[in-house]
Amino acid sequence: MAGNWDESHEIGSQSDDSFQYERLHIEPIYDAFICPLSKKIMTDPVTIENGQTFERDAIQNWFNECKESNRKLVCPMTLKELKTTDMNPSIALRNTIEEWSARNEAVQFDMARVSLNLSCPETEILRALRFVQRICQQSVSNKHIIRNSELIPMIVDMLKSSSRRVRCRTLKTLRVVVEDDDDNKEIMAEGDNVRTVVKFLSHEKSKEREDAVSLLFELSKLESLCDKIGSVNGAILMLVGMTSSKSENLLTVEMADKTLENLEKNENNVRQMAENGRLQPLLTLILEGSPETKLSMASYLGELALSNDVKVLVARTVGPSLINLMKSGNMESREAALKALNQVSSCDPSAKILVDEGILSPLVQHLFSGQNQLPMRLKEISATILANIVTSDCDFDSIPVGPNNQTFVSEYIIHNLLHLISNTGPAIEGKLLQVLVGLTSSPATLTGVVSAIKSSGAINGLVQFVEAPQQDLRLASIKLLQNLSPNMGQELASSLRGTAGQLSGLIKVIAENIASTEEQAAAVGILADLPEEDIGLTRQLLDEGAFEMMISRIRMIRQGEPRRSRFVTPYLEGLVGVLSRITFVLPNEPKAVSLCRDHDLTGLFTELLQQSGLDKVQMVSAYALENLSQESKNLTKLPEIPEPGFCGSIFPCFSTQPVMTGLCRVHRGSCSQRDTFCLLEGPALPRLVALLDHADVKVVEASLAALSTLLDDGVNIEGGVAVLCEVEGIKPVLDVLLEKQTENLGRRAVWVVERLLRTDDIAYEVSGDPNVSTALVDAFHNGDYSTRQIAERALRHIDKIPNFSEIFPNT
Repeated sequence: MAGNWDESHEIGSQSDDSFQYERLHIEPIYDAFICPLSKKIMTDPVTIENGQTFERDAIQNWFNECKESNRKLVCPMTLKELKTTDMNPSIALRNTIEEWSARNEAVQFDMARVSLNLSCPETEILRALRFVQRICQQSVSNKHIIRNSELIPMIVDMLKSSSRRVRCRTLKTLRVVVEDDDDNKEIMAEGDNVRTVVKFLSHEKSKEREDAVSLLFELSKLESLCDKIGSVNGAILMLVGMTSSKSENLLTVEMADKTLENLEKNENNVRQMAENGRLQPLLTLILEGSPETKLSMASYLGELALSNDVKVLVARTVGPSLINLMKSGNMESREAALKALNQVSSCDPSAKILVDEGILSPLVQHLFSGQNQLPMRLKEISATILANIVTSDCDFDSIPVGPNNQTFVSEYIIHNLLHLISNTGPAIEGKLLQVLVGLTSSPATLTGVVSAIKSSGAINGLVQFVEAPQQDLRLASIKLLQNLSPNMGQELASSLRGTAGQLSGLIKVIAENIASTEEQAAAVGILADLPEEDIGLTRQLLDEGAFEMMISRIRMIRQGEPRRSRFVTPYLEGLVGVLSRITFVLPNEPKAVSLCRDHDLTGLFTELLQQSGLDKVQMVSAYALENLSQESKNLTKLPEIPEPGFCGSIFPCFSTQPVMTGLCRVHRGSCSQRDTFCLLEGPALPRLVALLDHADVKVVEASLAALSTLLDDGVNIEGGVAVLCEVEGIKPVLDVLLEKQTENLGRRAVWVVERLLRTDDIAYEVSGDPNVSTALVDAFHNGDYSTRQIAERALRHIDKIPNFSEIFPNT
């Protein structure tokens, strides 16, 4: 009799007992309704030759199996042989079954309505949902019945169930209900239902996420619902995340991707996708959309924050389209394209792509056009793009951009840029200065820019920006001047020494912040690169108190007081470079001597020799010590010898020469590290000797130069040689001669070795070393005139060349 009402017609094959079927339906089920083969209620009953009735598909499969296995054709029930496979439809039985099914389903609809209630037991709700799902799969007309019976809102309500099984079954059922039925989709999406479904995308259980994505995919097939789905906060973000997730199953990933493809029909959704990392739909609209759509998407592209990889993708995909849009006559289109190109051009690889696509020429035309053709705000964007582009590795000196095919670094273009810098506002000035910074950062384009600046006399105008109140403008100008200083040192020094106060402004920048910044590092780098022989500039720095400030900063950095930053190394290098300037004016500037004494600069530069890893600091410090040591012979206090008494003056044999102790062996006077800058009075010598083995040849050359002051004319050379022997400096010097890494170092080494060989013991020992002899012979043959003379004297010391002065003495 009547039993559970919701079960499928697929009864199973475990029992033929009619009670098993009857108890599953509202009305009793008759054995005649059941196919003997499939054990299911028949939908297309047919009768075969012996009068037995089966489901058409079931008996057809039986016949096929008999044929394929070469068995006799027999009835599956009676096992008697059949002569034919003819099948006759049993129309009357089919109609009876359909009427029986209709009566059952009508009652089941009513029971489902009652069971689709959150207060019902879980099992009842699940049966109701399975029933709805089954009948919708059977017939499209049943979906209409579900809609007209107002069951859809009741089904949606089951998503609020606390049972995960109920929620998953509800999502599956809704997907079947709305599939290929737009009216059902509209009803299902009413109110806040879409938001409820979207929430399942964030559930921990993958099954719920999978079912929710499948339902959203069906809903997204209706274009009118795409906006509603996309408007749910986080919907597109989670869908995009699913497409790139490695933890989701492939079916879920595929379904999420297809859902997003449907949602692309709405432009707002495309914007959201781009914002969340799915950029291709937006790029496609820029390429293929209507003019209005292209404009809209380009504008939005300019607002996005893009990773460098994405910028490269954008440049490759829509770079040419954006450049064409930038060249259009429509000002709104120009602005949108410029903003997008500004975003894309801010990484070197993408900037290079844009250059290859021809962006430079129209950009330059935008900048040089009158204000009536392009407003200043768009000129500023054009200047920003140009500043981005010039940092890329492009051959700017061969790219034609001017009206007569002038290259980007031609005088015509640079002069125009300089003119714009002098006649626009701070925003554009800063960007154009950045353009020049980029061009002067490359050796390939530096020469052209320097030539144009010299020919235009623009250096004074550029120096004025050092005092600009806008930090970015000031920084750009200082970085530009730093790039120019090695090639325009004298012009820049003369400009800074003017009465406009730019030198004071530069010193103020260097001193204003305890923590080293990019601006400070660039500012002090300018002064460090200016010619040391400009005594006027050094005196002005002395008068400004700049050296005291720099000494203080160097000591602070060495003590680790300022917060460490990535600019501390160039900042320290610049400080040491500027401070070393004072050692070049010692012979002519008493104030410089006093400052070096007061702050013990010999000790400070000696400490800096130990700045391991900072080759430039070590090199500059060694040269500074060379200058200081050269001044020692002028500052050393020579001993006062008392005059002999009356008897001693008449009878010299009665006078006794006083014994002088504590005198410097090199300078023959009273020396100290602090007051006379003597290298013997501190740890400088062993540190300089150690640097002779440095990997950087410039450090080696500077260290050898400092050591050579102990052997210079005007000092006791024998004493200098003795000191070098004590610090084990002879062999490292000879090694430098043998390696001869550069011409300058070779010349210096020959000079020092010749002085060392004046000591007989050293000459005797070296004479047995064929390598030293070979190196000196090479210098004698291949050096310049002065070096050949020095090498000749050295070879005489070790008896490799006869000393003819001994054979033919002067008369």
